[in-house]
Amino acid sequence: MNLYIWLFLLGLARVQAAIQCNSSSSCPEEAPCCSQFGECGTGGYCLGGCNPQFSYNYKSCMAMPICKDTNTKFNKYRSKVLDKDTYLGNASAGDWAYSGYLMDYEDEESLLLAMPKDSSGTVLSSTRYVWYGKISARMKTSHRSGVVSAFILFSNVEDEVDNEWVGSDLNNVQTNYYFEGTLNYTHSRNSSANQTFSNFHTYEIDWREDKLMWLVDGKVGRTLYKNSTYNHTTKRYDYPQTPSRVQISLWPGGNSTNTNGTIAWAGGKIDWDASDLKNPGYYYMTLNEVNISCYDPPSYAKKNGSQAYSFTSDTSFLSQNVALTDDQSMLYSSEGSGLEPKLGKDNDTSSKGSSKATSTRATSSSLASGASTAFIQNINSGKSSSNSKNGGRVINKPGVLTLLTLILSCVV
Repeated sequence: MNLYIWLFLLGLARVQAAIQCNSSSSCPEEAPCCSQFGECGTGGYCLGGCNPQFSYNYKSCMAMPICKDTNTKFNKYRSKVLDKDTYLGNASAGDWAYSGYLMDYEDEESLLLAMPKDSSGTVLSSTRYVWYGKISARMKTSHRSGVVSAFILFSNVEDEVDNEWVGSDLNNVQTNYYFEGTLNYTHSRNSSANQTFSNFHTYEIDWREDKLMWLVDGKVGRTLYKNSTYNHTTKRYDYPQTPSRVQISLWPGGNSTNTNGTIAWAGGKIDWDASDLKNPGYYYMTLNEVNISCYDPPSYAKKNGSQAYSFTSDTSFLSQNVALTDDQSMLYSSEGSGLEPKLGKDNDTSSKGSSKATSTRATSSSLASGASTAFIQNINSGKSSSNSKNGGRVINKPGVLTLLTLILSCVV
């Protein structure tokens, strides 16, 4: 199941409708960047997930920070995670950015991704991109019907490699892949994993030019060969092949607002009154460690620098249309974009382009032993970034109520 279809449909429900972007409608120049949620804007809309296919033009999106070998142990790590709402693309400021709810869980030297009642959950994204590599995550999933945990690779043009777990099945991981967002439900396969909520397992994606392997605890559960994805109609390989971010998430697939098909796939409707919502007060998944090992780029890749990946075409977005460059990947203002990347530079005093999340320590009976209260403070404040998709400026069309008001005023 594609996580981003669900997020996109959720965004469509807003009364104040943003300008939408898709295969039949590109973004306007004043809001040139098409976000991964299908909305036009500036700032954060032009960073991770900015889709050059549906933006004003392919240069509207910022360059993608190049891969860097990374080992992240998530012990007391929350304060190091960047807030996606204020992140402006400086990957040197931190390896990860998030929207939603995070908390340290010191008993297991891990980070919890949480989902309180009636929320849309949490997404943790790498600030750098991987263009082929080996990525592993040591983690525990969440549980219960309708609760979905995910560990995926996702590119700006919607190439995708998935590990997903539905909470009603704790002994299997669903593997899947997509090419440029094309839906094909025949690609899903299961791999075995024992009691994924109670036990730590190491899940691995080994992504190479010629094949993809999904592993559980070092054992290969599935192999996909690029040659098997050849599309004789389009004469191309429908194989994930463009630079991608690592994303780990927890989301309510069984929410009542979703389609019947999504709810059924997620194991049924989510129970927002389950015991988890009373103690500890939220659904959660546990992330202990992530390793990213970068492979060399394809031998045919153009090398015009060494700091970022950039698309080189506005009509084709395959691996041969990606170059290594020194193009700018950081913005200086939420008003900026790839069309005006230096906008706000004269007013930038920190040169960091981002704000870090803060964390506090205390004890609370509503939290699991060893957990930080920072997460509960986020819930109680009602200001968590889970309700916001991108930091930046979004151009809105008049909502339904606004149009109705205008019509009535003319009648009167």
